[in-house]
Amino acid sequence: MTSTINGGISFWYADEGIPAPREPLPGDTTADVCIVGGGYTGLWTAYYLKKAVPFLNITVLEARFCGYGASGRNGGWLYNGIAGRDRYARLHGHDAAVRLQQAMNDTVAEVVRTAEAESIDAGIHQGGVLQVAYTPAQLARLKAFHATEVAFGEKDRELYGARETADRIRVAGAVGSSWTPHGARLHPVGLLKGLADAVESLGVTVHESTPVTEIRPKHAVTPYGTVRAPYVLRCTEGFTASLARQRRTWLPMNSSMIATEPLPEEVWNQIGWSGRETLGDMAHAYMYAQRTADDRIALGGRGVPYRYGSRTDNDGSTRAATVDALRAVLVRFFPQLTGTEITHAWSGVLGVPRDWCATVTLDRATGLGWAGGYVGSGVATANLAARTLRDLIQQDSGQAGPTDLTALPWVNHKVRKWEPEPLRWLGVHTLYAAYRRADRRELTHHSAETARLATLANRISGR
Repeated sequence: MTSTINGGISFWYADEGIPAPREPLPGDTTADVCIVGGGYTGLWTAYYLKKAVPFLNITVLEARFCGYGASGRNGGWLYNGIAGRDRYARLHGHDAAVRLQQAMNDTVAEVVRTAEAESIDAGIHQGGVLQVAYTPAQLARLKAFHATEVAFGEKDRELYGARETADRIRVAGAVGSSWTPHGARLHPVGLLKGLADAVESLGVTVHESTPVTEIRPKHAVTPYGTVRAPYVLRCTEGFTASLARQRRTWLPMNSSMIATEPLPEEVWNQIGWSGRETLGDMAHAYMYAQRTADDRIALGGRGVPYRYGSRTDNDGSTRAATVDALRAVLVRFFPQLTGTEITHAWSGVLGVPRDWCATVTLDRATGLGWAGGYVGSGVATANLAARTLRDLIQQDSGQAGPTDLTALPWVNHKVRKWEPEPLRWLGVHTLYAAYRRADRRELTHHSAETARLATLANRISGR
Protein backbone atom coordinates (compact mmCIF):
# COMPACT_ATOMS: atom_id res chain seq x y z
CA MET A 1 0.00 0.00 0.00
CA THR A 2 1.37 3.39 -0.97
CA SER A 3 1.05 6.45 1.23
CA THR A 4 -0.96 9.45 0.11
CA ILE A 5 1.05 12.44 -1.09
CA ASN A 6 -0.46 15.22 1.00
CA GLY A 7 -0.02 18.76 -0.26
CA GLY A 8 2.89 19.57 -2.54
CA ILE A 9 0.56 22.21 -4.04
CA SER A 10 -1.67 19.71 -5.89
CA PHE A 11 -1.88 16.47 -7.87
CA TRP A 12 -1.87 18.53 -11.05
CA TYR A 13 1.86 19.19 -10.57
CA ALA A 14 2.70 15.50 -10.06
CA ASP A 15 3.93 14.73 -13.57
CA GLU A 16 6.06 17.77 -14.42
CA GLY A 17 6.70 19.21 -10.97
CA ILE A 18 6.86 22.85 -9.97
CA PRO A 19 7.90 25.02 -12.95
CA ALA A 20 11.28 26.68 -13.15
CA PRO A 21 11.08 30.05 -11.38
CA ARG A 22 10.78 33.31 -13.23
CA GLU A 23 12.83 36.25 -12.01
CA PRO A 24 11.45 38.50 -9.26
CA LEU A 25 10.95 42.20 -9.82
CA PRO A 26 14.46 43.73 -10.07
CA GLY A 27 13.48 47.14 -8.65
CA ASP A 28 11.24 50.14 -9.22
CA THR A 29 9.74 50.24 -12.69
CA THR A 30 6.81 51.52 -14.74
CA ALA A 31 4.18 49.90 -16.92
CA ASP A 32 0.98 50.79 -18.74
CA VAL A 33 -0.90 48.08 -16.86
CA CYS A 34 0.25 46.25 -13.72
CA ILE A 35 -1.58 43.00 -12.93
CA VAL A 36 -1.29 41.60 -9.42
CA GLY A 37 -1.73 37.83 -9.44
CA GLY A 38 -0.45 35.16 -11.80
CA GLY A 39 -3.46 32.86 -11.87
CA TYR A 40 -6.15 32.48 -14.51
CA THR A 41 -7.62 35.96 -14.03
CA GLY A 42 -4.30 37.77 -14.19
CA LEU A 43 -2.88 35.78 -17.09
CA TRP A 44 -6.06 35.84 -19.18
CA THR A 45 -6.29 39.62 -18.63
CA ALA A 46 -2.70 40.08 -19.76
CA TYR A 47 -3.34 37.82 -22.77
CA TYR A 48 -6.44 39.64 -24.02
CA LEU A 49 -5.07 43.12 -23.35
CA LYS A 50 -1.83 42.41 -25.19
CA LYS A 51 -3.68 40.82 -28.11
CA ALA A 52 -5.99 43.84 -28.35
CA VAL A 53 -3.30 46.52 -27.88
CA PRO A 54 0.12 45.02 -28.71
CA PHE A 55 2.07 48.16 -27.78
CA LEU A 56 0.92 48.06 -24.13
CA ASN A 57 3.65 47.54 -21.55
CA ILE A 58 2.09 44.97 -19.20
CA THR A 59 3.70 43.61 -16.04
CA VAL A 60 2.34 40.66 -14.02
CA LEU A 61 3.43 40.27 -10.39
CA GLU A 62 3.00 36.90 -8.66
CA ALA A 63 3.77 36.23 -4.98
CA ARG A 64 4.97 32.63 -5.44
CA PHE A 65 4.71 31.19 -8.93
CA CYS A 66 2.00 31.28 -11.58
CA GLY A 67 -0.63 28.74 -10.62
CA TYR A 68 0.30 28.51 -6.94
CA GLY A 69 -3.25 29.43 -5.89
CA ALA A 70 -6.65 28.16 -6.98
CA SER A 71 -5.67 28.06 -10.66
CA GLY A 72 -3.29 25.20 -9.93
CA ARG A 73 -5.44 23.36 -7.38
CA ASN A 74 -9.03 23.33 -8.67
CA GLY A 75 -11.15 20.44 -9.88
CA GLY A 76 -10.64 21.11 -13.57
CA TRP A 77 -14.27 22.10 -14.19
CA LEU A 78 -14.55 24.43 -17.17
CA TYR A 79 -18.28 25.11 -16.96
CA ASN A 80 -20.89 27.82 -17.32
CA GLY A 81 -21.81 28.44 -13.69
CA ILE A 82 -21.38 31.95 -12.30
CA ALA A 83 -21.79 33.04 -8.70
CA GLY A 84 -24.56 35.55 -8.06
CA ARG A 85 -26.64 35.25 -11.23
CA ASP A 86 -29.96 34.99 -9.36
CA ARG A 87 -29.15 38.07 -7.28
CA TYR A 88 -28.21 39.97 -10.43
CA ALA A 89 -31.59 39.01 -11.87
CA ARG A 90 -33.30 40.56 -8.84
CA LEU A 91 -31.14 43.71 -9.01
CA HIS A 92 -31.04 44.30 -12.77
CA GLY A 93 -33.88 42.23 -14.22
CA HIS A 94 -34.19 38.78 -15.73
CA ASP A 95 -33.00 39.78 -19.20
CA ALA A 96 -29.73 41.17 -17.82
CA ALA A 97 -29.07 37.92 -15.99
CA VAL A 98 -29.87 35.94 -19.15
CA ARG A 99 -27.20 37.96 -20.98
CA LEU A 100 -24.74 37.14 -18.22
CA GLN A 101 -25.58 33.45 -18.46
CA GLN A 102 -25.23 33.46 -22.23
CA ALA A 103 -21.81 35.09 -21.86
CA MET A 104 -20.81 32.26 -19.53
CA ASN A 105 -22.10 29.64 -21.99
CA ASP A 106 -19.99 31.28 -24.69
CA THR A 107 -16.97 31.46 -22.38
CA VAL A 108 -16.65 27.67 -22.23
CA ALA A 109 -16.30 27.60 -26.01
CA GLU A 110 -13.94 30.60 -25.92
CA VAL A 111 -11.49 28.84 -23.59
CA VAL A 112 -11.54 25.70 -25.72
CA ARG A 113 -11.04 27.71 -28.90
CA THR A 114 -8.16 29.74 -27.47
CA ALA A 115 -6.41 26.68 -26.07
CA GLU A 116 -6.53 25.13 -29.52
CA ALA A 117 -5.34 28.34 -31.21
CA GLU A 118 -2.39 28.64 -28.81
CA SER A 119 -1.57 24.90 -28.93
CA ILE A 120 -2.13 24.57 -25.18
CA ASP A 121 -2.30 20.94 -24.10
CA ALA A 122 -4.75 21.03 -21.21
CA GLY A 123 -6.36 17.62 -21.65
CA ILE A 124 -9.68 19.28 -22.50
CA HIS A 125 -12.64 16.98 -23.10
CA GLN A 126 -16.06 18.52 -23.71
CA GLY A 127 -18.33 16.02 -22.01
CA GLY A 128 -20.56 18.57 -20.33
CA VAL A 129 -21.58 18.67 -16.67
CA LEU A 130 -23.75 16.03 -14.97
CA GLN A 131 -25.27 16.92 -11.60
CA VAL A 132 -26.92 14.03 -9.80
CA ALA A 133 -29.48 13.60 -7.01
CA TYR A 134 -29.66 10.60 -4.68
CA THR A 135 -32.30 11.59 -2.12
CA PRO A 136 -35.91 12.79 -2.56
CA ALA A 137 -34.96 16.28 -1.33
CA GLN A 138 -32.03 16.44 -3.73
CA LEU A 139 -34.27 15.35 -6.59
CA ALA A 140 -36.76 18.11 -5.81
CA ARG A 141 -33.91 20.66 -5.78
CA LEU A 142 -32.50 19.18 -8.99
CA LYS A 143 -35.79 19.59 -10.84
CA ALA A 144 -36.14 23.17 -9.60
CA PHE A 145 -32.51 23.87 -10.55
CA HIS A 146 -33.04 22.41 -14.02
CA ALA A 147 -36.16 24.51 -14.60
CA THR A 148 -34.32 27.64 -13.48
CA GLU A 149 -31.41 27.00 -15.83
CA VAL A 150 -33.79 26.50 -18.75
CA ALA A 151 -35.52 29.77 -17.82
CA PHE A 152 -32.12 31.51 -18.02
CA GLY A 153 -31.67 30.37 -21.59
CA GLU A 154 -30.18 26.87 -21.42
CA LYS A 155 -32.56 25.28 -23.89
CA ASP A 156 -30.03 22.51 -24.60
CA ARG A 157 -29.97 21.27 -20.98
CA GLU A 158 -31.38 17.76 -20.39
CA LEU A 159 -33.15 16.22 -17.39
CA TYR A 160 -32.67 12.49 -16.74
CA GLY A 161 -34.30 9.88 -14.59
CA ALA A 162 -32.51 7.10 -12.74
CA ARG A 163 -32.02 4.84 -15.76
CA GLU A 164 -30.77 7.61 -18.06
CA THR A 165 -28.41 8.80 -15.33
CA ALA A 166 -26.96 5.30 -15.00
CA ASP A 167 -26.46 5.17 -18.77
CA ARG A 168 -23.97 8.01 -18.30
CA ILE A 169 -22.46 7.35 -14.86
CA ARG A 170 -23.55 4.64 -12.43
CA VAL A 171 -23.64 6.60 -9.17
CA ALA A 172 -24.97 4.43 -6.36
CA GLY A 173 -28.58 5.30 -5.56
CA ALA A 174 -28.85 8.13 -8.10
CA VAL A 175 -32.50 8.90 -8.82
CA GLY A 176 -32.02 11.64 -11.39
CA SER A 177 -29.65 14.14 -12.94
CA SER A 178 -29.39 17.28 -15.02
CA TRP A 179 -26.85 17.61 -17.83
CA THR A 180 -25.58 20.64 -19.72
CA PRO A 181 -23.27 20.53 -22.73
CA HIS A 182 -21.63 23.79 -21.59
CA GLY A 183 -18.81 22.16 -19.68
CA ALA A 184 -15.49 20.39 -20.12
CA ARG A 185 -12.93 18.52 -18.10
CA LEU A 186 -9.41 19.85 -18.20
CA HIS A 187 -6.01 19.65 -16.53
CA PRO A 188 -5.79 22.94 -14.59
CA VAL A 189 -2.01 23.23 -14.59
CA GLY A 190 -1.78 22.27 -18.25
CA LEU A 191 -4.02 25.22 -19.06
CA LEU A 192 -2.15 27.51 -16.66
CA LYS A 193 1.33 26.70 -17.95
CA GLY A 194 0.28 27.01 -21.57
CA LEU A 195 -1.40 30.33 -20.88
CA ALA A 196 1.65 31.68 -19.04
CA ASP A 197 3.87 30.70 -21.98
CA ALA A 198 1.48 32.33 -24.44
CA VAL A 199 1.44 35.55 -22.42
CA GLU A 200 5.24 35.75 -22.30
CA SER A 201 5.50 35.00 -26.02
CA LEU A 202 3.33 38.07 -26.64
CA GLY A 203 5.84 40.23 -24.75
CA VAL A 204 4.20 40.49 -21.32
CA THR A 205 6.67 40.66 -18.41
CA VAL A 206 5.97 38.16 -15.62
CA HIS A 207 7.76 38.41 -12.26
CA GLU A 208 7.39 35.59 -9.74
CA SER A 209 8.44 35.40 -6.07
CA THR A 210 7.25 39.01 -5.86
CA PRO A 211 4.53 39.44 -3.23
CA VAL A 212 2.55 42.65 -3.48
CA THR A 213 1.98 44.06 -0.02
CA GLU A 214 -0.11 47.09 -0.96
CA ILE A 215 -2.12 48.29 -3.91
CA ARG A 216 -2.97 51.96 -4.21
CA PRO A 217 -3.79 54.21 -7.18
CA LYS A 218 -1.06 53.87 -9.80
CA HIS A 219 1.18 51.83 -7.44
CA ALA A 220 1.79 48.14 -6.70
CA VAL A 221 4.20 47.95 -3.77
CA THR A 222 6.48 44.93 -3.24
CA PRO A 223 9.58 44.24 -1.09
CA TYR A 224 11.69 44.49 -4.26
CA GLY A 225 10.37 47.79 -5.52
CA THR A 226 7.22 49.49 -6.74
CA VAL A 227 5.55 49.22 -10.13
CA ARG A 228 3.91 52.47 -11.18
CA ALA A 229 1.16 52.20 -13.77
CA PRO A 230 -2.00 54.11 -14.79
CA TYR A 231 -3.94 50.87 -14.28
CA VAL A 232 -3.33 48.45 -11.42
CA LEU A 233 -5.51 45.35 -11.46
CA ARG A 234 -6.05 43.11 -8.43
CA CYS A 235 -6.44 39.52 -9.63
CA THR A 236 -5.71 37.69 -6.37
CA GLU A 237 -9.04 35.89 -5.73
CA GLY A 238 -8.76 33.79 -2.52
CA PHE A 239 -5.46 35.40 -1.52
CA THR A 240 -6.88 38.94 -1.52
CA ALA A 241 -6.99 38.98 2.29
CA SER A 242 -3.17 39.07 2.40
CA LEU A 243 -3.15 42.59 0.94
CA ALA A 244 -3.21 45.73 3.07
CA ARG A 245 -6.77 46.81 3.93
CA GLN A 246 -8.31 43.85 2.12
CA ARG A 247 -8.69 41.29 4.92
CA ARG A 248 -12.48 41.51 4.95
CA THR A 249 -13.03 41.99 1.21
CA TRP A 250 -13.35 38.35 0.13
CA LEU A 251 -13.36 35.42 2.49
CA PRO A 252 -10.76 32.74 1.60
CA MET A 253 -12.91 29.59 1.62
CA ASN A 254 -11.01 26.31 1.68
CA SER A 255 -11.75 23.43 -0.66
CA SER A 256 -9.98 20.07 -0.59
CA MET A 257 -9.45 17.29 -3.12
CA ILE A 258 -8.25 13.73 -3.45
CA ALA A 259 -7.13 11.74 -6.47
CA THR A 260 -7.28 7.96 -6.75
CA GLU A 261 -4.76 5.67 -8.35
CA PRO A 262 -5.46 5.03 -12.06
CA LEU A 263 -8.44 2.68 -12.24
CA PRO A 264 -8.37 -0.44 -14.45
CA GLU A 265 -10.68 -0.93 -17.40
CA GLU A 266 -12.85 -3.47 -15.60
CA VAL A 267 -13.68 -0.91 -12.92
CA TRP A 268 -14.58 1.71 -15.52
CA ASN A 269 -16.83 -0.86 -17.18
CA GLN A 270 -18.75 -1.01 -13.89
CA ILE A 271 -18.86 2.75 -13.36
CA GLY A 272 -19.42 3.88 -16.93
CA TRP A 273 -18.43 7.54 -17.27
CA SER A 274 -17.32 7.00 -20.88
CA GLY A 275 -18.45 10.54 -21.72
CA ARG A 276 -15.99 11.95 -19.15
CA GLU A 277 -18.53 14.50 -17.92
CA THR A 278 -17.62 16.56 -14.90
CA LEU A 279 -19.71 15.25 -12.01
CA GLY A 280 -21.45 17.07 -9.17
CA ASP A 281 -24.37 16.55 -6.81
CA MET A 282 -27.20 18.47 -5.19
CA ALA A 283 -26.05 18.10 -1.58
CA HIS A 284 -25.74 21.27 0.50
CA ALA A 285 -22.08 20.47 1.22
CA TYR A 286 -21.62 19.47 -2.39
CA MET A 287 -18.92 17.45 -4.14
CA TYR A 288 -17.30 17.83 -7.56
CA ALA A 289 -15.30 15.31 -9.56
CA GLN A 290 -13.77 14.47 -12.90
CA ARG A 291 -12.41 11.40 -14.65
CA THR A 292 -8.86 12.47 -15.42
CA ALA A 293 -6.99 11.92 -18.66
CA ASP A 294 -5.01 9.08 -17.00
CA ASP A 295 -8.20 7.41 -15.69
CA ARG A 296 -8.18 8.46 -12.05
CA ILE A 297 -11.04 10.07 -10.20
CA ALA A 298 -10.22 13.50 -8.79
CA LEU A 299 -12.89 14.47 -6.26
CA GLY A 300 -13.32 17.52 -4.07
CA GLY A 301 -15.46 19.13 -1.40
CA ARG A 302 -15.24 21.24 1.73
CA GLY A 303 -12.87 20.14 4.49
CA VAL A 304 -12.06 22.85 7.03
CA PRO A 305 -14.10 25.58 5.33
CA TYR A 306 -12.25 28.57 6.76
CA ARG A 307 -9.17 29.37 8.85
CA TYR A 308 -9.36 32.01 11.56
CA GLY A 309 -8.24 35.48 10.53
CA SER A 310 -8.57 34.72 6.78
CA ARG A 311 -5.37 32.70 6.83
CA THR A 312 -4.52 30.52 3.86
CA ASP A 313 -3.05 27.03 3.77
CA ASN A 314 0.56 25.93 3.53
CA ASP A 315 1.26 24.43 0.09
CA GLY A 316 -2.00 22.46 -0.02
CA SER A 317 -1.50 20.32 3.09
CA THR A 318 -4.79 18.68 4.14
CA ARG A 319 -6.01 17.19 7.42
CA ALA A 320 -6.31 13.40 7.61
CA ALA A 321 -9.95 13.76 8.69
CA THR A 322 -10.71 15.68 5.49
CA VAL A 323 -9.04 13.02 3.35
CA ASP A 324 -11.14 10.37 5.12
CA ALA A 325 -14.32 12.40 4.58
CA LEU A 326 -13.63 12.77 0.85
CA ARG A 327 -12.84 9.06 0.60
CA ALA A 328 -16.22 8.37 2.19
CA VAL A 329 -17.90 10.51 -0.49
CA LEU A 330 -16.01 8.60 -3.19
CA VAL A 331 -17.14 5.23 -1.82
CA ARG A 332 -20.69 6.48 -1.26
CA PHE A 333 -20.85 7.30 -4.99
CA PHE A 334 -18.92 4.23 -6.16
CA PRO A 335 -18.96 1.40 -3.57
CA GLN A 336 -16.74 -0.76 -5.78
CA LEU A 337 -13.87 1.65 -4.99
CA THR A 338 -13.67 0.59 -1.34
CA GLY A 339 -9.98 -0.04 -0.73
CA THR A 340 -8.84 1.97 -3.75
CA GLU A 341 -5.59 3.84 -3.16
CA ILE A 342 -5.82 7.60 -2.64
CA THR A 343 -2.53 8.75 -4.12
CA HIS A 344 -2.85 12.52 -3.64
CA ALA A 345 -4.65 14.97 -1.37
CA TRP A 346 -4.48 18.75 -1.45
CA SER A 347 -6.34 21.93 -0.58
CA GLY A 348 -6.72 25.46 -1.90
CA VAL A 349 -8.68 28.64 -1.31
CA LEU A 350 -11.37 30.37 -3.32
CA GLY A 351 -12.71 33.89 -2.91
CA VAL A 352 -16.19 34.39 -1.42
CA PRO A 353 -17.78 37.87 -1.34
CA ARG A 354 -20.27 38.65 1.44
CA ASP A 355 -23.19 38.41 -1.01
CA TRP A 356 -21.72 35.40 -2.92
CA CYS A 357 -21.61 37.41 -6.18
CA ALA A 358 -18.67 37.35 -8.59
CA THR A 359 -17.70 40.84 -9.75
CA VAL A 360 -15.48 42.69 -12.18
CA THR A 361 -14.71 46.37 -11.63
CA LEU A 362 -12.67 49.26 -12.96
CA ASP A 363 -12.65 52.46 -10.91
CA ARG A 364 -12.17 55.12 -13.57
CA ALA A 365 -11.23 57.76 -10.99
CA THR A 366 -8.24 55.80 -9.66
CA GLY A 367 -7.32 53.31 -12.37
CA LEU A 368 -7.74 50.46 -9.88
CA GLY A 369 -9.50 47.35 -11.12
CA TRP A 370 -10.28 43.92 -9.81
CA ALA A 371 -12.11 40.72 -10.60
CA GLY A 372 -12.93 37.67 -8.56
CA GLY A 373 -15.21 36.35 -5.86
CA TYR A 374 -15.90 33.36 -8.08
CA VAL A 375 -17.04 31.09 -5.21
CA GLY A 376 -15.51 28.01 -6.83
CA SER A 377 -16.58 28.64 -10.43
CA GLY A 378 -13.43 30.44 -11.51
CA VAL A 379 -11.98 28.28 -14.27
CA ALA A 380 -14.37 29.73 -16.84
CA THR A 381 -15.46 32.89 -15.02
CA ALA A 382 -11.86 34.16 -14.89
CA ASN A 383 -11.79 34.19 -18.68
CA LEU A 384 -14.99 36.24 -18.93
CA ALA A 385 -13.68 38.59 -16.24
CA ALA A 386 -10.42 39.07 -18.12
CA ARG A 387 -12.13 39.95 -21.39
CA THR A 388 -14.37 42.35 -19.49
CA LEU A 389 -11.39 44.05 -17.83
CA ARG A 390 -9.82 44.39 -21.28
CA ASP A 391 -12.94 46.13 -22.60
CA LEU A 392 -13.23 48.38 -19.53
CA ILE A 393 -9.62 49.55 -19.88
CA GLN A 394 -9.98 50.15 -23.60
CA GLN A 395 -13.16 52.13 -22.97
CA ASP A 396 -11.57 54.18 -20.18
CA SER A 397 -8.46 54.95 -22.22
CA GLY A 398 -10.52 56.07 -25.22
CA GLN A 399 -9.41 53.19 -27.45
CA ALA A 400 -12.91 51.72 -27.74
CA GLY A 401 -16.49 52.29 -26.69
CA PRO A 402 -18.85 50.28 -24.51
CA THR A 403 -19.29 46.61 -25.42
CA ASP A 404 -21.74 43.84 -24.62
CA LEU A 405 -19.37 42.69 -21.87
CA THR A 406 -19.08 46.08 -20.17
CA ALA A 407 -22.89 46.19 -19.97
CA LEU A 408 -23.23 42.90 -18.06
CA PRO A 409 -24.81 43.25 -14.61
CA TRP A 410 -21.79 42.05 -12.62
CA VAL A 411 -19.68 45.01 -13.79
CA ASN A 412 -18.90 47.48 -10.98
CA HIS A 413 -21.11 45.62 -8.48
CA LYS A 414 -20.54 46.82 -4.91
CA VAL A 415 -20.26 44.33 -2.06
CA ARG A 416 -20.12 45.04 1.67
CA LYS A 417 -17.22 43.65 3.69
CA TRP A 418 -17.31 40.51 5.81
CA GLU A 419 -17.81 40.77 9.55
CA PRO A 420 -14.73 41.11 11.80
CA GLU A 421 -13.37 38.15 13.76
CA PRO A 422 -14.45 36.10 15.61
CA LEU A 423 -17.84 36.55 13.90
CA ARG A 424 -16.39 35.54 10.53
CA TRP A 425 -14.97 32.27 11.82
CA LEU A 426 -18.03 31.41 13.93
CA GLY A 427 -20.41 32.19 11.09
CA VAL A 428 -18.66 30.10 8.42
CA HIS A 429 -18.11 27.07 10.66
CA THR A 430 -21.67 27.19 11.94
CA LEU A 431 -22.93 27.50 8.37
CA TYR A 432 -21.11 24.39 7.12
CA ALA A 433 -21.98 22.40 10.22
CA ALA A 434 -25.62 23.19 9.41
CA TYR A 435 -25.21 22.09 5.80
CA ARG A 436 -23.62 18.78 6.79
CA ARG A 437 -26.32 18.12 9.35
CA ALA A 438 -28.97 18.93 6.76
CA ASP A 439 -27.39 16.49 4.30
CA ARG A 440 -27.37 13.73 6.94
CA ARG A 441 -31.03 14.38 7.73
CA GLU A 442 -32.03 14.23 4.07
CA LEU A 443 -30.22 10.91 3.68
CA THR A 444 -32.18 9.31 6.51
CA HIS A 445 -35.62 10.97 6.46
CA HIS A 446 -36.53 10.45 2.78
CA SER A 447 -38.56 13.64 2.54
CA ALA A 448 -38.81 15.63 -0.68
CA GLU A 449 -38.54 18.84 1.29
CA THR A 450 -35.16 20.52 1.77
CA ALA A 451 -34.05 20.35 5.40
CA ARG A 452 -35.13 23.52 7.18
CA LEU A 453 -31.68 23.89 8.69
CA ALA A 454 -30.16 24.31 5.21
CA THR A 455 -32.82 26.82 4.19
CA LEU A 456 -32.09 28.86 7.30
CA ALA A 457 -28.33 28.66 6.66
CA ASN A 458 -28.83 29.92 3.10
CA ARG A 459 -30.78 32.93 4.34
CA ILE A 460 -28.24 33.80 7.00
CA SER A 461 -25.26 33.42 4.68
CA GLY A 462 -26.75 35.51 1.89
CA ARG A 463 -26.48 32.72 -0.68
